[in-house]
Amino acid sequence: MTAPPDPSSPQPPAPTDVSAGDIMPVPDQPAPPAGSGHDAAAHAQRLRILGIVLMCGAVACFACLDATAKYLGRHVDVLAVVWARYASAFVLALLVFNPITRPGLLRTQRPGLQIGRSALLLGTTILNFAALRFLQLDQALAILFSTPLMVAALAGPMLGEKIGPRRWAAIVVGLVGVLIVLQPGFGAVHPAALLSMASAVCAAFYAIATRVLSRFDSDATTLFYSNLVGVLVLAPVMPFVWTTPSDPLLIALMIGFGGFGSLGHFLLIVAHRHTPASILSPFSYSQILWTTILGFVVFGDVPNRWTVAGVAIVIASGLYLLHRERVRRRG
Repeated sequence: MTAPPDPSSPQPPAPTDVSAGDIMPVPDQPAPPAGSGHDAAAHAQRLRILGIVLMCGAVACFACLDATAKYLGRHVDVLAVVWARYASAFVLALLVFNPITRPGLLRTQRPGLQIGRSALLLGTTILNFAALRFLQLDQALAILFSTPLMVAALAGPMLGEKIGPRRWAAIVVGLVGVLIVLQPGFGAVHPAALLSMASAVCAAFYAIATRVLSRFDSDATTLFYSNLVGVLVLAPVMPFVWTTPSDPLLIALMIGFGGFGSLGHFLLIVAHRHTPASILSPFSYSQILWTTILGFVVFGDVPNRWTVAGVAIVIASGLYLLHRERVRRRG
């Protein structure tokens, strides 16, 4: 499951794939080609369109990741699904970063914070995958969309950032949208929605920890520890919960569904290389479209009116926070 970008972050925001467990580096923007002003503007416009297309493709991959996790959760123990996700990501990290030839990769200035952040990510993933067994994809994503709102609220007391009255109002309105999705007291949403809400809370603290770690450790180091901690923590549990699926489809999904997260992050990196994050951020919300389509095609789920209304409010609040952040940076 992925959350929208953190609108209060001073760094270029990028969706956080809490299932994959990594924050990927965002390369600098390329210099425009030499030539006339008209040619340079046309080239920049083409790059922006390319970046938007890649961003939509990235969140589509993240939606596929969630759909696969939900499908596997119906046939395999949730902890086994989570471990398979971390194991595949860890193998990819070994192949890409190779700590044997890069021993500095394991060197961290804040080992306690690295482990704590990784534990928060693991908790977020377990809670989210457990909630997906009972919730529709669109419901779980709508609740997780509250993560940037929580990060914006926590940035004041934890990071010393100033949160003005307009941003507080947007946060409160966005959380009201989440309550509309949850419908507390009406019994319309499965109690597993509380697991999804707990996942969003863990994801918010995880995002804060990631922002702090970015001042000390490289993205590659943080990524490697995220996957390493997840694999090590869950490995002792696997003998008690692991059952090898007999269905070839399930085996293939267990082995390869981490590729959705890896491909999504690759597209995300290329998108940010070509297009400013301020332009890409609103398109991360297109994930709700892909999630709704997959929910209907794979599971026959149709969003109810409460979910649609709540999602609209949460997205509007998130977009307003992005707008206020742009105004603050210009000021």
